[in-house]
Amino acid sequence: MSGAAAARHGFAARSAARLAAVQALYQIEMSNARTGDVIDDFLVRRRGAESDEDGNLVMDTETFAGLVRGVVERIEEIDGHIDGALEKGWCVARLERVLRAVLRAGCFELLAVPEVPARAVIDEYIEVAHAFFGRTEPALVNGVLDRLARALRPDEFAAA
Repeated sequence: MSGAAAARHGFAARSAARLAAVQALYQIEMSNARTGDVIDDFLVRRRGAESDEDGNLVMDTETFAGLVRGVVERIEEIDGHIDGALEKGWCVARLERVLRAVLRAGCFELLAVPEVPARAVIDEYIEVAHAFFGRTEPALVNGVLDRLARALRPDEFAAA
């Protein structure tokens, strides 16, 4: 695999991990299942469904597990940040569960994964939102994550 092809594969694998992390976070919230059990279940179930021709899992499993564990471990902090970025009168608890999972994962990346540029985080989670929603939710994700990014990573926006 060429360097460019490997980079595209890595990007796609991280994108797949973000999508799966949102699904796992939704499952954890709906079922109150243990985080480790949900992660293991996703990795086993997806091995057959999302593998390349050599049987290698397409999803970046390290990114996936890190996102799920990170959100669960820091959920109160994350929800506080999201509450502060929502319009007046709104709070995390009022959001639809999938939307809540998208915002939580995006906020976690903004807080804990500084090597991924804030604009890339925002773009990735807008795409994740498009996978689940077709109406105004992707625009909401854009607005909330943009406000969070500007508050949590002001240096990335200072020069713009």
